[in-house]
Amino acid sequence: MNIVCFGESLIDFKDTGRLAFQGYVGGSPLNVAVAAARLGADVGFAAQVSRDLFGAYIRRHMQDNRIDTSFLLGSDAPSTLAFVEEEGGEAHFSFMANATADTLYDPQPRPELPESLRLVMFGSISLLQEPAATAIVETVAKHRNRSLVVFDPNVRPTLIENRATYLQQLERWLALAHIAKVSTQDLGWLHPDRPIEDVARAWLERGPDAVIVTRGDEGVSLFRRNADELMVRAPRVEVADTVGAGDTFTGGLMVRLLEDSVRDVVNVTNDIWDDVLRFAAAAAAINCTRHGAQPPHRGELDGFLDDGG
Repeated sequence: MNIVCFGESLIDFKDTGRLAFQGYVGGSPLNVAVAAARLGADVGFAAQVSRDLFGAYIRRHMQDNRIDTSFLLGSDAPSTLAFVEEEGGEAHFSFMANATADTLYDPQPRPELPESLRLVMFGSISLLQEPAATAIVETVAKHRNRSLVVFDPNVRPTLIENRATYLQQLERWLALAHIAKVSTQDLGWLHPDRPIEDVARAWLERGPDAVIVTRGDEGVSLFRRNADELMVRAPRVEVADTVGAGDTFTGGLMVRLLEDSVRDVVNVTNDIWDDVLRFAAAAAAINCTRHGAQPPHRGELDGFLDDGG
């Protein structure tokens, strides 16, 4: 097991018109795990899943995508449900997440992850409710010195009760990360009056060695200390749905870092970063060509890249 993702797994219900909802297994960290597994990585998922009907679909989805469930706990609490609508090319969410299985994740003792671990991913709404937030942060901190930690806040304003408190917590999460990945949509809520580069440079002072900003169809920007911004353009595709694109990007990012044998983000060259970001951006672009979070398999991505994508 080279990659472990921590966080929520849920059912996304997408409104296809007049309250006709189509259900998809989702949750940002689980989407990341699926993306990485489909691209060839040995991935585990650490969380708690309900034993209800929706939880059965979630477990089956993990099994179908060959995700290691050794660190998965069961619960009689209900599954988290999310309702999604597209507006202006962006996804907006409403959640039913009160005392649900993933929010009650609290393994005792904290998991001891395998020696083969190379990357850990955490973030999203799993950090908004206890006891899951503390359990995840403590477990990630326990393994930080022997793995690269990737953090994505994946901001969902409807679940954030106190903005000031959230921004204080963000400081701790950034301090745990070697790489922070964030979207322009997230930054627009977190720091609406500040230029993207200013925020990224400020984040670098909080702990991460690299801050990656995804800019939708404009591409992606990489910021590092004492280095100029590195920009990679997004491949041009016909967009059907943006749900899961950022998660697919993160999955692709981790897979390519693994394949390029990156262990120390500080010393990664521009050429390697360019390769990593193009790989991840291409995976995200393919995801956008279909409805729901549907990351590509490795053969699809390799073919897309060979064709100039």
